[in-house]
Amino acid sequence: MFVNKSKVWEYVKAIGTALILALIIRTFIVQAFKIPSGSMIPTLLVGDHLLVNKFIYGTQIPFSDKRIILISSPKKGDIIVFKYPEDPSRDFIKRVMATEGDMIEQKDKKIYINGNPAKEPYVQHTDKTIRPSSTDPRDNFGPFLIPRNKFFVMGDNRDQSYDSRFWGYVDIKDIRGKAFILYWSWDSDKTMPRFGRIGNLIH
Repeated sequence: MFVNKSKVWEYVKAIGTALILALIIRTFIVQAFKIPSGSMIPTLLVGDHLLVNKFIYGTQIPFSDKRIILISSPKKGDIIVFKYPEDPSRDFIKRVMATEGDMIEQKDKKIYINGNPAKEPYVQHTDKTIRPSSTDPRDNFGPFLIPRNKFFVMGDNRDQSYDSRFWGYVDIKDIRGKAFILYWSWDSDKTMPRFGRIGNLIH
């Protein structure tokens, strides 16, 4: 069968262009992530699929820690995806609680930022037990002064989250982006979609 070489070349160029555009979008603009654990309940559920804005905190130059075109710095309350400091091959998602120059402290599960009680309508506590700081930092820690270009992050499911209380700060260079919308959600227990969550903005 005769094959038109010009048509084959057009297909190759079209596929190549699509792949390059997809790579650029995934690297610099938007990337999809799936929630594998319950550390951000009730804000994010296991099985939620979300999109992350990768350029809002600046576009990272490949093979470098430098960022360009900075639109905004991570702010308190932002939900961010970042490289897990103890294993950079894994991505974590948590809420920013304190930024550079802030003083953060927790007393009997209550968070204080610069001496003031934090407003946290999104937080869930599942264990009424109060652990002393001598046992572990889950319910009591600090005060800690946040260093330059570092962020203190915590999960909304406060008693079931492995976060900055245990392993320290997130560096600006390790932040992948800000979560902003749910595009799909699957309830594995009921084996059905959560249609009411699809399209919800993430706060």
